[in-house]
Amino acid sequence: EQLNFMDMIKKGGDEKKTRDFVFASTAVAKQMMETTQDAATNAKAVFRYILPSTFAELADGSEAKQMVKQGNFYGISMMLVEMHIGGSLPMPDSGNLLTAFVDGSTNKAIVDDRQIEETSSYPQEYKAAMKSIAKEMQVKGKDLFHPVRLALTGEMSGQDVTKQLSLLAMAAGDDSVVNLESAGVVPFEARMEKLKSFCESIPEEFRVSKNASDKGKSRSDSKKDAAKDESEAASTASAAGSSAVDPLDSYEGPPITALDIRVGRITKVWTHEEADKLYCEEIDVGEAEPRQIASGLRPYLSEEDLDGRMVLVLCNLKTRKLAGFPSHGMVLCASNEDHTEVKLVSVPVDAKIGERVSVPGFDFEGEEGQPFAENKVGKKKVFEKIAPFLKTSEYGVPEFCGRPLLTSAGVCTSPINNGSVS
Repeated sequence: EQLNFMDMIKKGGDEKKTRDFVFASTAVAKQMMETTQDAATNAKAVFRYILPSTFAELADGSEAKQMVKQGNFYGISMMLVEMHIGGSLPMPDSGNLLTAFVDGSTNKAIVDDRQIEETSSYPQEYKAAMKSIAKEMQVKGKDLFHPVRLALTGEMSGQDVTKQLSLLAMAAGDDSVVNLESAGVVPFEARMEKLKSFCESIPEEFRVSKNASDKGKSRSDSKKDAAKDESEAASTASAAGSSAVDPLDSYEGPPITALDIRVGRITKVWTHEEADKLYCEEIDVGEAEPRQIASGLRPYLSEEDLDGRMVLVLCNLKTRKLAGFPSHGMVLCASNEDHTEVKLVSVPVDAKIGERVSVPGFDFEGEEGQPFAENKVGKKKVFEKIAPFLKTSEYGVPEFCGRPLLTSAGVCTSPINNGSVS
C-alpha cells in the first residue's frame, strides 16, 4: 500500500517480482532498528544517489567532506570504478536478487551476513572483495567501510550495502515492476560514472591518506607522484601528531582490556512489571544460554527499538538484582551531555555474536589482555574508573582515549556525536 501510494510500483507488473520487491524493501527498512522510515520512503532513499558532481559541492564541515579529506576515499573509489569496468566488482545475481535477503540453503531471512550457510552468494562475494581491497590499499575498519559506503550508496550511513544494491538491481533491472521516475532510481552504471567524475575533482592533496603509515594509493598514480604525496602526508601527520594531545598519555586507570565487552543480540525484551524505567532482556552473547539483563532505557527507547538489535554488552559484571530482576551484564549506550538523549551503540552487521570488542594499540589476545574476573571488576570499581574515558567522537564513533571500539567487521558507531558511553 505504501509503495503504491507513492506510485513506485507499475500497475499490472509481474506478481512474483512485485512480491519480491515488497519483501526486499521491507527487509531493508527493518534491518537497522534505528531506522524509523517506512519501507517506501526508505526504498526511495536507497534508490537515490546524492553524491555531488564535484568535491567543491560537498558541504563544508560535513562528515562526508571531512572523510574525503582524510585521503582514503580517492584510492578506494578509483579501485571500485576500475573493478566495475573490469567486471571484477561483485554485483547482485540478476537471476536471484533475493540472495542478500534469504539464505538459499535454509530458506530463512538473513539478518546479517554471518548467518549465510551458502558457500557462494553475492554477500559472501562482496565481503571477499572488500577484504581484497583492504589488503591492497592497506586500510581497515572505518577507513575502508566509510569510503566504500559513500562511493556505492552516496550516503555516510544506512543499511547493509549488499541489501541496498540488491534492491537497486531489482528496481533498475529488465522487466522491473518499479516506476523508475517516481522512485527516483539512479542505476549503478550512472553511479559509477558520477563517482569517477567526482574523484577527478578531488584536489591532489586529498588523494593520499593523511596517515603516514597508510600506503593506500590509486593504482593509476605514478611512482614518482606516489613517493612525493606519501612524503607530504608523512610530514602532515608528523606535524599533527606533535601538536595533538593523546589522552592516553595522562590516563592512569585500569587497562581497557580489563573489560569483557562482547557483541550480542537481544532475542527477547519486555517491560519490568514493577519498575517503570526498566526493560528486561534476554541477550545472546555466544554462551550456552542467553544473558538476562535489565536496562533503564524505557524513557528513551521503545521495545521495538531493542527487539532483535545487535548490541555491545559488558559481560564481566556480577549478577545483581534490579527491582528484583537478576541482571547479569550491561548494555552499552551513548548519551548526550545532559542525558536527555540515549541510543544503543550500533554494531556492524557483519560482526559475530559473542566476539570480544577490541581497541587498537592494546593486546587483547595475550595473558595480560584477559578480562578481569567479575568480583575484581566490582570490588575495584573498574568500569567506574574507565567510563569517563569512553566517549563518542565528532563522527559518533565510540572510543576509549581516542581509539575506536572495534569488531572483526569494523568500528562501532552511534547517532550521538561528542557524547559519553556507559
